[in-house]
Amino acid sequence: MLGVNARAAVGRFWAPVANRLLRLGVTADVVTLTGTLGAVAGAAGLIATGHLFWGAFTVTIFVLLDMLDGALARARGGGSLFGAVLDSTGDRAADAAIFGALVWWYSGEGDNRLLVLLALLCLVLGVLTSYIKARAEGVGLSCDVGIVERTERLILVLVGTGFTGLGIPYALHVTLWVLLVGSAVTVGQRFVAVRRAGRGRPLPSVSPPSVPPSSAPPSGTTAP
Repeated sequence: MLGVNARAAVGRFWAPVANRLLRLGVTADVVTLTGTLGAVAGAAGLIATGHLFWGAFTVTIFVLLDMLDGALARARGGGSLFGAVLDSTGDRAADAAIFGALVWWYSGEGDNRLLVLLALLCLVLGVLTSYIKARAEGVGLSCDVGIVERTERLILVLVGTGFTGLGIPYALHVTLWVLLVGSAVTVGQRFVAVRRAGRGRPLPSVSPPSVPPSSAPPSGTTAP
């Protein structure tokens, strides 16, 4: 829900930076790729090796770039279809890297099977949360509901990871449990919203691709 409600404020915050980058010739796609690769590298190189605080800190910096690419696209007069797909794909890659890094660490040297299970379940529910919205929008339905969207998901997991890295006991346990319950509720909320919005509406028909007329002569005739 923060992702929807804070969008205007975030856009105003990043607007001066976006205008500066625009004058330097930086594109939104470059910012998206930089943010994604940096987040993945931070998760794989730091969180997965047990450097939880610095891993969370590094990933947070690059995740903030995800807010900048949208402001930069708007400063250029609007984003592109490719940019929208790239941004969404980058989000999924970064999310998978963060939770995958936690699974890697706690299934090895971290040695905590409960955290492995919680991280896996949070990853699965996060994917479902995003997929339901994408599928709903693909058939023309709105699905901007849910108490835990990507912004909340990242805040919880990165804060919990960072506090655990500082030695605060059970910080990650608590945040992952909260995230698990909140994500499950969000999945339910989105199913209910889609059911209500789609009640009585048929699935949009897809027209078959047009076939150009054949240049071959009809059967039973000969070419002149």
